[in-house]
Amino acid sequence: MGSHGNNLFGAVSSSVEAVTRPFHCDAISQQIRTFIQMRTNLKVVDNSGAKRVMCIQAKSGKYGAKLGDTIVGSVKEAQPRGKVKKGDVVYGVVVRAAMKKGRSDGSEVQFDDNAIVLVNNKGELIGTRVFGPVPHELRKKKHLKILALAEHIV
Repeated sequence: MGSHGNNLFGAVSSSVEAVTRPFHCDAISQQIRTFIQMRTNLKVVDNSGAKRVMCIQAKSGKYGAKLGDTIVGSVKEAQPRGKVKKGDVVYGVVVRAAMKKGRSDGSEVQFDDNAIVLVNNKGELIGTRVFGPVPHELRKKKHLKILALAEHIV
């Protein structure tokens, strides 16, 4: 009886794996990466106190924001004693985007998540540190302070 229970358990676990793996692969391969547009949730990668921001408006571009563009967003999650609070309307510069960006040498850069760094309405950084990789395309958009504070430039 003990062996029957183990066989049943083994059959159940292997069938769950067989169902789970193809679904996971299909979901990733069929996910479409597009511009950062209204109601897109973005991760905040500086120490301003915000954790997650929802895009309200892309300041440039007809379809949405790309790497280096400025957006207006609402803080959805914040740390308790940060410089910004939940519900604040803030400006941010897109430093990582899940959409592919072609480079002049023929290579493409694509990140796993969408992330921003918070700035004020004059374009000055609110935080004093920038976490994670940042693309060098920000140099063309005149965001040199972000590049100076970044941990890693790709």
